Parts: sequence; C-alpha cells; structure tokens
Amino acid sequence: MSEPLKNYRTYGSAPYAVAVVHGGPGAAGEMAPVAQELARGRGVLEPLQTATSLEGQVDELRVTLESHAVPPVVLIGFSWGAWLCYIVAARYPALVRKLILVSAGPFEERYVAQLEATRLKRLNSKQREEWQSIGKALSGPAAPDRNALLARFGELASIADAYDPIESASDASPTIDPQADVFRGVWRTAAEWRRSGKLLRLAEDVRCPVVAIHGDYDPHPAEGVQEPLSRRLKDFRLVLLKNCGHRPWIERQARARFYEAVGRELV
Repeated sequence: MSEPLKNYRTYGSAPYAVAVVHGGPGAAGEMAPVAQELARGRGVLEPLQTATSLEGQVDELRVTLESHAVPPVVLIGFSWGAWLCYIVAARYPALVRKLILVSAGPFEERYVAQLEATRLKRLNSKQREEWQSIGKALSGPAAPDRNALLARFGELASIADAYDPIESASDASPTIDPQADVFRGVWRTAAEWRRSGKLLRLAEDVRCPVVAIHGDYDPHPAEGVQEPLSRRLKDFRLVLLKNCGHRPWIERQARARFYEAVGRELV
C-alpha cells in the first residue's frame, strides 16, 4: 500500500551529511534501497520532492538540506535527480561538498534522439506503441488516470533500461505512487533548459568535485554527460559500469561495483 507523500525520510543516525535524490520527476521513493544500503555506518537523508515546478523543487531541496542535513553534504542524484542536485550545487555551492550524478540524462539536446531510439529499439512493437501513446498523453493538457499512466511509463522504461536486473520491472518501481502533475510541471521547464543551453551553463557556478556514475547499457548515453561537463567543470570524473543499465542498484552484474564506487566517494 502507498504511503502518504512526505518531504523527506532518514536512515541511520544523525548527523545526515549524505543525501540521495530520486528521479522522475515525480518518482519519489525510488532511491530508498540506495539510502538504506548507504546508511550502514552513516546517516542518510532521502528528500522527497513534491513541488510541481522546477524552481519549486530547487527551493524545496534547498530547504530540506538546510533543515535536516548538516551541510556541506555529499549530494547523490539519480536521473532527473542528478540534474536537480547539479542545479542546487550551482545555485547554493555552500550546501554541497561533492556531487555524485547517477545515470544523469544528457546535458545537451543533440543526445536526446539517441536516447529515444535506443529505448524504442529495446521494446517490442506493442510496447513501442504504448510508450509513444503514453508520452503524448502525459505531455497533453489533460488525460484520465495520469498517475497510472506515469506508473506504466516507468514500467516500460525499466524494461528498456535494464541489462540484467535482480528485480522485476514492477519491483523496481517507486515506493510512493508516481505524481504525474509533478512530472509534467517540472519536466516541461527542465527540457527547455536543456534545449536552450541554460542547463549546461550552470556548470560555471559549480564549485565542488563532480563524479558521474553511469552504466554502459544505459540508454541515456554516457557521452551526453561526460563530454559536456568535462568541458565546463574543473573537477569532473566519469565512472563507467560494465553490464549496467539505468538503475545500477538493481543490476545483478554491477550492483556491488556501484556501491563500491559510491562508497569511495563518501570517505
């Protein structure tokens, strides 16, 4: 059964100097397994983003970190959450000691067609038709059962994104019901920031070390993160995980290496 949407959860014991931020937008709760694993020996904060605008989520994350963590923190963002953490690190550099981007989306528009083509190629014809239909519905002004549509969209993405998952697509879905209004409100602005170059220009204001952890099977191309950010950031590294899809923590062949890579950055 779904639980009421809250602003954050904590794992381990205070102080909380590590925070993990979910993707989506609107997929609150999906980083819980990562938070639980990392909390062995440390306190971990899991912000749950509820704001329905990009600027609202930036401010929401800032307030959560200031109120419940001990800045500067190690900020770990997954997928959309990687972008959100990157924006917060640029806007509020005093809050972030290190930035870990897990399976971030490409930072430039020129990589988007490759991402979409890879996903569609991995789905069968019925799944491709459903993917495209849901995508149009979610981007439109109104659709019935939008949250259910977003949940199904996530299930199809999991099929395309995973290399050798330990869990099924349904097991890997968020622990809190997907929020379609959050997805639509936030992603519309985020996509425009990428198209215009505003997203990448924020790198000029990032002061902390940045580490990107990416699977080699992830449809989001690793070069879409490495190439743009390595040109803009003074302290940037990419860790590429072999035989790994979009969610490293569910990948049978990469899970251990993922946690080892993150663990090295938390020392």
